[in-house]
Amino acid sequence: MTEQRVSYTLDSTLETVDSAEQTASRIAAENGFGEDEVMQISMAVREVVVNAVLHGNAYDPGKKVSLDFETTGNDLVITVRDQGKGLDPAKIPDPLSPDNLLKTSGRGIFLIRSFMDEVEIHPSHTGTEIKLVKHGRGSAAGGKEDSQ
Repeated sequence: MTEQRVSYTLDSTLETVDSAEQTASRIAAENGFGEDEVMQISMAVREVVVNAVLHGNAYDPGKKVSLDFETTGNDLVITVRDQGKGLDPAKIPDPLSPDNLLKTSGRGIFLIRSFMDEVEIHPSHTGTEIKLVKHGRGSAAGGKEDSQ
């Protein structure tokens, strides 16, 4: 992968979610990720942007979502920031808990963590920043296929 950074500013609407997902898919494919990895990356971005629009910015037209894609070495690093009140990671319910198994929401962060190699959540009173990392082939943590 060549080192590059691309940034987008999105409105707080669900229409921007499709655009973010398509952009993530294109960038992942351009950087050599396989079909399954491209799907995982695009779905993770979709979930994060939905959370930013819905839970972070609460559809407020005056608030934006920023979306950054950065390739560093063999890694694709994606950062999403909203302008909401902040997220308390300790209050995210466990979707595998028997009380939550039949709920129709609450699985986004769980899916994001299962699709990406690293997920960092940085809440603040001015919004939440979520950093997603997917290791490319040949990197120490991402070379799962090489070790088998």
